[in-house]
Parts: sequence; C-alpha cells; structure tokens
Amino acid sequence: MSRLNLAFYRDDTLQVARALLGKRLVRVIDGRRQSGVIVESEAYIGEADRASHAAHGRTRRNEVMYGPPGRAYVYFIYGMYWCLNVVTEEAGFPAAVLVRALEPLEGVDLMRARRAGRPDHELTTGPGKLCAALGIDRRLNGVDLTSSEELFLEDDVPVDPNRIAASPRIGLNDKVGSAAVVPWRVYLAGNRFVSAQKARRG
Repeated sequence: MSRLNLAFYRDDTLQVARALLGKRLVRVIDGRRQSGVIVESEAYIGEADRASHAAHGRTRRNEVMYGPPGRAYVYFIYGMYWCLNVVTEEAGFPAAVLVRALEPLEGVDLMRARRAGRPDHELTTGPGKLCAALGIDRRLNGVDLTSSEELFLEDDVPVDPNRIAASPRIGLNDKVGSAAVVPWRVYLAGNRFVSAQKARRG
C-alpha cells in the first residue's frame, strides 16, 4: 500500500476528512507495525471556527496547526487523553482533521496490552482510546506524516461514498455557537468501531 503524499493533506479540510475514511493509520514501535482503518473523523477549520484550538489565534499549543500540511498535531485533553489530528490546507492557515476512531488491523495484541481489560470492539472507538492503543503521545506532535517511519497513513480499500454519514462534532458546548451544529464529523455508517452512531446521512 502506498503512503499518502503531501497533495492529499493540502486539499480542502472537509474533503480530507471524508477522504481519510478507509485510509490506514500506521504506528511503528521497535520495528513492529500497528495499524487500523480510519472509520471516523472531524474537521476543524480556521480561526473563525469557534470549536477549533485556533479560535483565539496562534499559541504555543496550536503552533503545529499553522504549519505545513501533512503534520501530526497531537494534544492532551482532560488531563488524561492524547488526540491525533492531521494538519491540512496551506501553511499559515490553521486547519486539521481529528482522527476519531479506527478499526484495528495489525498489532492487535499490542493494542490489547495497552488497553488491558477492554474488549476488542472498544480498543480504538474514540480519539483518546486509539492514541492509547497505538502509543501515540506528545513525542509525535509535529511529525511529518509523509516521511516519518514512526507514524504515517497509507491508502487502503476505497470506501463506497454511500457508506459515509455526517453529524455535528462530538463533545462541543453551547459556548461555541453555530460551530456546535455544523456537520463536520464524518464516519462509516454501520461500522462497530465508530464512537457514536447517532448522526444523519450527508
């Protein structure tokens, strides 16, 4: 399978969010591949997006969002979870897609060890869960996904567009206004590894 190149990430963020579905996220540790097919993602676009980390401008935390496309933006939330985003569009414009859920493929035994006590269908059903399962943390923030040997994305089996559904993004509150209802979360309908199933087609 071929690795996704820079042109893929440079595209419109909403297009990238949809195109990521069915792609394979690969994490390599000590020469061992762990991977899963992306089944859910969320787009965050520009400083006008009140739900984005860039809503209040450029900061030390969100610096990677303003950088070149094709970089990993990894951040910490709730004092316990890491989340992985892929940076999109052109350098200087803060946009990224959050990888929300995976269907595990390779290295499932390692994922089970990191997520001890969890059934297989819960190993990667959320952004924090998938990062824990694959060993993704702050050390990978800013990594170039087009050249890294530790973290990258590969093409996989094409997804039928009729399987793609959309909904508002998850976990947002009323303080972000209309950003709470834009349908910028996309997922593969019916896939049991999606973090939540309540959404509409689109």
